[in-house]
Amino acid sequence: MFPKNTWYVACTPDEIDGKPLGRTICNEQIVFFRAEQGKVAAVEDFCPHRGAPLSLGFVRDGQLVCGYHGLEMGCDGKCSSMPGQRVRGFPSIRAYPVVERHGFIWVWTGDAELADPDKIPELHWANSPDWAYGGGLYHIQCDYRLMIDNLMDLTHETYVHASSIGQPEIEEAAPDTKVNGEEVITSRHMENIPAPPFWQAALRGNNLADDVPVDRWQICRFTPPSHVLIEVGVAHAGKGGYDAPAEFKASSIVVDFITPETETSIWYFWGMARNFNPQDQALTDRIREGQGKIFAEDLEMLESQQKNLLKYPDRQLLKLNIDGGGVQARRIIDRLLKEEAAPPADAAVAS
Repeated sequence: MFPKNTWYVACTPDEIDGKPLGRTICNEQIVFFRAEQGKVAAVEDFCPHRGAPLSLGFVRDGQLVCGYHGLEMGCDGKCSSMPGQRVRGFPSIRAYPVVERHGFIWVWTGDAELADPDKIPELHWANSPDWAYGGGLYHIQCDYRLMIDNLMDLTHETYVHASSIGQPEIEEAAPDTKVNGEEVITSRHMENIPAPPFWQAALRGNNLADDVPVDRWQICRFTPPSHVLIEVGVAHAGKGGYDAPAEFKASSIVVDFITPETETSIWYFWGMARNFNPQDQALTDRIREGQGKIFAEDLEMLESQQKNLLKYPDRQLLKLNIDGGGVQARRIIDRLLKEEAAPPADAAVAS
């Protein structure tokens, strides 16, 4: 139910500082570690000796050492040594294509021969001194597609996030959804409205008045397999909205990388990139704290929704105009799944 011939965010570099990390991704149990020269590596989290999780071991001289009997594993999945034993003839375990880029570690869980690092999305904000980024990670018990639905329809902010970013004007502004190849874009623009508490704080963080009417925008962009980047912001009303000069607005990119763990659980890498006052670390910390609380409010709703759907698997759900972004994203995912499941062309001819 999730594409595998694609790149997912597996972890952040700090998660493998000095120790291996075991993480299930797309039902694959994988261990990530720093190999020789600090190169990131990923192999099956399974010791071929007695089946212990290699993530319970440690890294020594770039080799992953099993914490049970000391078998050493290289980044290629081949056994390199073991105290008092000859193990180079041991069968190899699976090694996964893995790349460290843009402040994240990306893994490819499908056919390794198809893994092209150029298919990792380009994140201009991650490599520019003009931008600041702060984020975190949540482990959530829900289908990854439910999170995509959530992020592509921000109407829920009025109710789930009423004390921070929600306001009635959101549901009063009709969304516009477009499909551009494999990208789904859902946009909503609101004019001459009060700024909610989170955006009042952002205006102050950019040395702007927070007690005047604003124009607000939300532009949600889904790209497969499960990435959602959302351009959000407010500008003093009448200054051009989304296109207002920088001195009249506070804008950011909400970063959402949704990595399936199982059919009903995800690793949710969230954050916010901004291009105003990027050197102000205290502001970055405040925004991160505020955003973390906002996303935590989604957690209970999504996990409860998942439980309900599992309890009533045959119930048909309604689809409204506000669901357009999520519906279109699911169509793209379904198409990718069918393409992966289809037999190779040469096999079809042979049959």
